[in-house]
Amino acid sequence: MEGLATLKINDLVEEGKHLLGEFVGNANGKTLIVFGGIHGNEASGAKALKRVLPKLERITEKLNGRVFFLAGNTRALNKGVRFIDSDLNRHWTTKNIYYNEPNLKNPPNLSEDREQKELLEILHQVIRTAGNEVFVLDLHSTSADGVPFATLGDTLRNRDFAQKFPITILLGIEEQLDGTILEYLNNLGCVTMGYEAGQHFAESTINNHEALVWLALVNAGILKRENCADYEKYFAVLEKASGKGRIVEVRYREAVNPEKDGFVMKQGYENFQPVRKDEILAHNEKGEIKAGETGMILMPLYQKQGNDGFFLAREVAPFWLWLSKILRKSRIADLMHLLPGVKRHPSEKGTIIINTKVARLFPLQIFHLLGFRKRREVANQLVVSRRLYDTKSPFVN
Repeated sequence: MEGLATLKINDLVEEGKHLLGEFVGNANGKTLIVFGGIHGNEASGAKALKRVLPKLERITEKLNGRVFFLAGNTRALNKGVRFIDSDLNRHWTTKNIYYNEPNLKNPPNLSEDREQKELLEILHQVIRTAGNEVFVLDLHSTSADGVPFATLGDTLRNRDFAQKFPITILLGIEEQLDGTILEYLNNLGCVTMGYEAGQHFAESTINNHEALVWLALVNAGILKRENCADYEKYFAVLEKASGKGRIVEVRYREAVNPEKDGFVMKQGYENFQPVRKDEILAHNEKGEIKAGETGMILMPLYQKQGNDGFFLAREVAPFWLWLSKILRKSRIADLMHLLPGVKRHPSEKGTIIINTKVARLFPLQIFHLLGFRKRREVANQLVVSRRLYDTKSPFVN
């Protein structure tokens, strides 16, 4: 990409140099953007991308589209820490994005402001020149061991893409987190998927990330299966890592600040390990932290940095996914504002406001079925939103 510095394959990640590689076959084809190292202590994604680079370089002419590999938080990657001043994967709020627009000359307040401005310059150019669907992967790892899994903003387009992989899929995490880079790109209309490939320092985590990238090229329609030399091997890697592929839904997040509240996770938990209601999971300065319901634990925090102590989730039956797809395609959600106690948000498209007294009559799962995931409570009112590009892409006529 003209005007953007690209790292050589064998170079270390340099501060501010995000573009690890760019490959353009058919410029009018689909686009795949892959991030590695949005969290600086999660280097496996960037390592996997560097492993893919020379192989992809040899088959660039066979690509029916464009591919961009990006290093995330370069300054944190150099130091091996999650972030310098602020979590880059919570930094993509409307306020921060506006402040760090590349065309504005606002001085950076934080290290992550610099990172965001640099990434925005690349993303603006890639998305502005897209003539077809845009897919985005964000490669992550976890401090605890356990089964790898994908995280999705709950749109039908995201689901359709993710279900092409032999992986476990996690829905509903966007209800619990604000300011993620995938939320920003999903709201622009990109098809997005995060992937937690395993424990930070395991070689298998790099292998899982590498396999995911190759399958994504095929599943996005950028590379034909016959041109992916080790497709069966990569498929088997993900299938073996995921064990029982399933779809689960996040139901609770334990928000923490270890430096201030003394949060300490109880040792021994792994992703998807069953827990029972009232089981002691952690401690803080106030005492014991117990599971609020029976389910599975996800991403228990075993590192000093981070604001997510753990998540609780439950498996979703295939019937509910099928019903959700039917209901969303029928556009019933467009009529929700006609219900008593429900009204459209005056300025936010795809958002409705619900009187909390009325909301008790409608279980939250009903709104989930219709695609309303993001929620917040304001003055005794429940505000829920759905993705604007649930079923239709803004990049395809």
